[in-house]
Amino acid sequence: MRVDIGNALAATARPGVPADALDRLDDRVGAAHDRIAAGMDDGEFGYEALNLPETADPQPITDAVAPLSDAETLLTVGIGGSALGAATLVDALGDDLEYHALDNVDPAHVRRLLDDLDLSSTAVHVVSRSGTTAETLANFLVVRQAMADAGVDWADRTLVTTGEAGNLRDLADEHDLPVLDAPEGVPGRFSALSTVALPAAALAGVDVDALLVGAAEGRDALAGSLYDCPAYAYGAAAYALDLRGAGVNAMLPYAEGLETFGEWFAQLWAESLGKDGLGQTPARALGATDQHSQLQLYRAGPRDKLVTMVRPESRPDCAIPETDMAGLDYLAGGDLGDLLDAEFEATEASLAESGVPSVRVEIPAVDAHSVGRLLYDFEAACVLAGELYGVETFTQPAVEWGKDAARDLLRGDEALPETDSLVVE
Repeated sequence: MRVDIGNALAATARPGVPADALDRLDDRVGAAHDRIAAGMDDGEFGYEALNLPETADPQPITDAVAPLSDAETLLTVGIGGSALGAATLVDALGDDLEYHALDNVDPAHVRRLLDDLDLSSTAVHVVSRSGTTAETLANFLVVRQAMADAGVDWADRTLVTTGEAGNLRDLADEHDLPVLDAPEGVPGRFSALSTVALPAAALAGVDVDALLVGAAEGRDALAGSLYDCPAYAYGAAAYALDLRGAGVNAMLPYAEGLETFGEWFAQLWAESLGKDGLGQTPARALGATDQHSQLQLYRAGPRDKLVTMVRPESRPDCAIPETDMAGLDYLAGGDLGDLLDAEFEATEASLAESGVPSVRVEIPAVDAHSVGRLLYDFEAACVLAGELYGVETFTQPAVEWGKDAARDLLRGDEALPETDSLVVE
């Protein structure tokens, strides 16, 4: 992976990072790297995620998905990191089956989806580390009932990933379901390269070994200086820009297959770094689509944004046919990939011309090796940024508060705190 932070420096951007400030920050990056490396060596909670290229074993995953290899549709039942990693991998790389994720409890959506699926040819992967996640278990109970109503043996079509204990583990044991262990010490949003997401990738025909090889290259590239490590260059630049007023990080991939990667990044960045009044707010966009919507704000709106531009260096060919329509001679004989790259370059130049900081991230292609490296490097960037902010990167107390409050409300155990209201009808 290649990261270019030149357009985030003060010579180009406002806000921007002065070169001498980046040099000073590099000393802190070195210290942060030492802390990260120690956490990895000791297998500490959270830091263990950066060891997944070595510790993730593809063989149990291959064995677990084998009974479901006849599936024409895969349905992941999970929420947050239990679903976004799988969706990111399948949307970017999968081509062997139809894929859906039930990651919300909107009854209209759930009912519509289940009514449309051929459940007899659907594989279900239900994922919950705790085995008690309310949304996941509620959706799974609905899916299980729909299968039973359709005359489908749900136990023959279901794979589970969960922790050592909990409702889901008990259910798997009771019905002798194939079950994979959620990785110890790895928060859900850092689990894309584990048993949480790799089963979906394997069923979708993704080369899991290549994913892990690409991720391992990211691990090997970790170094004690941001000038030697692409992941740290990105994390340090994002942190430094946030301190200077760029509190919004707009993720703008120029590949349709990486659109869900933007959603994955948003959870990773927000849930990990949004603590103690600190952290950037992630925004999701897609190039070139959102040049026609959000770019106006990025360039001419408040000076509070970093734009992260991601693209593959190679794309499939798709020739633009010759035409005699007036004014389109510049397209004749070209390729859609050339047009998309031109849009990328023009957007980057437009942002630079107006002083909006941007970072260019390039991967060789949207393939398993490159996507594995991309996910790993952004996880490492996030961990580094957390060290620089001084926050607890791997916890999510605000999320847990909301979960507990919802559970208490449904049980009738406790009312929510009273708030003022101003209703207009």
